[in-house]
Amino acid sequence: MSSMPHLDLVLQRVIPTPVAQVWRCWTEPALLMQWFCPKPWQTVECEIDLRPGGIFRTVMQSPSGDQHPNEGCYLELVPNERLVWTGALKAGFRPADAAAHPFVFTAVISLAPHADGGTLYTATVMHSDESGRQTHEAMGFHQGWGAALDQLVAVAAGL
Repeated sequence: MSSMPHLDLVLQRVIPTPVAQVWRCWTEPALLMQWFCPKPWQTVECEIDLRPGGIFRTVMQSPSGDQHPNEGCYLELVPNERLVWTGALKAGFRPADAAAHPFVFTAVISLAPHADGGTLYTATVMHSDESGRQTHEAMGFHQGWGAALDQLVAVAAGL
């Protein structure tokens, strides 16, 4: 997969967490709910059907209690290596209502063992147009996804 800077946002970092623990944090609902959105927001529901076409659904809750449901579909799963999902589709590869979202994206989470025992973590978020990428970036993509990754590392440290 080649990155397209005018359409994609990328967060890449070496983290001290072994690949298998990162994978668990992405694929086990009880773990994902602990880290998936930056505090003080929280993930209050999570449903994962870990197979191509399977559902990836979360409900994020703001500090004031407003809930924001998100439903997507897994496209590709390579255990401990690559996780791909999109909000453009619902479970079973059914088209989503794109009008219900300010932008639709496909996320690719790539994991590679790092020499220090940690993980080279790369999150690539692909948008269909520059406007969607710009909106997502302006919402705080790097800060938010970075904070969530820090929270993932903290959760994994307790495994």
